[in-house]
Amino acid sequence: MSLRVCVLGSGSKGNSTLVATATTRLLVDAGLSRRETFARLAAVGERTDGFHAILITHEHTDHTNGLRFLSSDLKVPVFATRRTREVIAWDPKLQIFEHVIPGVKFNVGDIEVTPFSIPHDALDPVAFTLESQGIKIAVVTDLGYVHEVVKQRVKGCQCLVFESNHDLEMLKIGPYPWHIKQRVMSRTGHLSNLATAGFLTEDFDGAAQVLVLAHLSETNNHPEIARLTAEQALAQRTGGERTVLHLASQSAPTPVFHFG
Repeated sequence: MSLRVCVLGSGSKGNSTLVATATTRLLVDAGLSRRETFARLAAVGERTDGFHAILITHEHTDHTNGLRFLSSDLKVPVFATRRTREVIAWDPKLQIFEHVIPGVKFNVGDIEVTPFSIPHDALDPVAFTLESQGIKIAVVTDLGYVHEVVKQRVKGCQCLVFESNHDLEMLKIGPYPWHIKQRVMSRTGHLSNLATAGFLTEDFDGAAQVLVLAHLSETNNHPEIARLTAEQALAQRTGGERTVLHLASQSAPTPVFHFG
């Protein structure tokens, strides 16, 4: 028995992560098209059927763009907060939503899911921890700062998918209009490399075997800057050397990570 994790894609053009055990398979977010989702699953040797749920973090299109057709094809319930469900463009013929409440655990097959609130400029955004067979993972992106709840929820994770969205200097001199720059840098925007490094240095418990940096901006970040910043932060803490660092991409899936 084991738990598998694969970030199929991460960034402003579409986000989706596979989490699976031997008996349960689900997607966290559905920001990639149906065709692209299936192509990336096949590319890493995963089936494109046999799913049990889709979990949605918030309503922004880079997390929901493929939801309508994926949920129709897969015929699975979609788990989201009530307020998120209300603002998602949805086919009224499909009524297979399950409402989640931040802080309240629920089960999908043999995976225990805990949604928790995060600070982002969406209506009711959440991140998720997922636990099965003593293995715990977290998918935490789209947040303006690392709230105390986030710090507590991600403790004990063997796999942590965590945002490292932008390099502050690249963002400041980049092409975005000033009001967009302010949004990204705000406490309901996205985490900078330095903010993520601060978390890794001060609050990360070092339990994760795998750390995946996610939601990297293609305009305001560079993979090697994000990698180096995180590596330097991990090097400053005891136990950080046990964590293997990976970067999620907008254009291709990560390897499938196996735990247990």
